[in-house]
Amino acid sequence: MKKVLTWIFVAVFAASLLLCAAGLEFGAPAYRDMDDYMIAHGQEETGANNIVTAVVFDYRGFDTLGEATVLFTAVLGIGLVLRTLAMEDEEYEYE
Repeated sequence: MKKVLTWIFVAVFAASLLLCAAGLEFGAPAYRDMDDYMIAHGQEETGANNIVTAVVFDYRGFDTLGEATVLFTAVLGIGLVLRTLAMEDEEYEYE
C-alpha cells in the first residue's frame, strides 16, 4: 500500500510539473528592450569585446559575485562535514 501511495504521489507531482511547463513559452522572451540595449551599447560602456563577458562581469557583476560566494560557502561546508566524519571514523579505529 505504501508503494502505491508513493507512486501516486510521484505521478501527481510529475503531472503538475508538466502542466506548469506546458504553459511556458520557451525561446520567446517577453521583453527584449534590455537585450537590444546591451547589444547596442555593451562594447562602448564596458570595453569588453565579448557581449557575454560584458553582461556577466559588468552589468551583473554583483550577482556573479553573490553566486560565487554561495558556491564557495557550499563547498566549504561540505568539506567541513566530510572532514568531521573522517575524524570520527579515525577515533573509532583507535579504540
